[in-house]
Amino acid sequence: MTAYEEIATPQDLSADCEAVNRRLEQAAVRATRPAPSIHYDEFPREQSKRGIEISEAAQRLANALHLHLD
Repeated sequence: MTAYEEIATPQDLSADCEAVNRRLEQAAVRATRPAPSIHYDEFPREQSKRGIEISEAAQRLANALHLHLD
């Protein structure tokens, strides 16, 4: 923005304010939700862990740092 450039129109400024207000309302709803449970009996199934894949680039970097990810 240059020193001589006009500021946004009142309609644009109003639309920006309304968009910010909607986002703040959404954030307030999310912030007041109860925390998820950590009790095992509420999650009775076993969840498998994801496999870890090491890319060739990561392997080269690790070898250069002598980490040896074999």
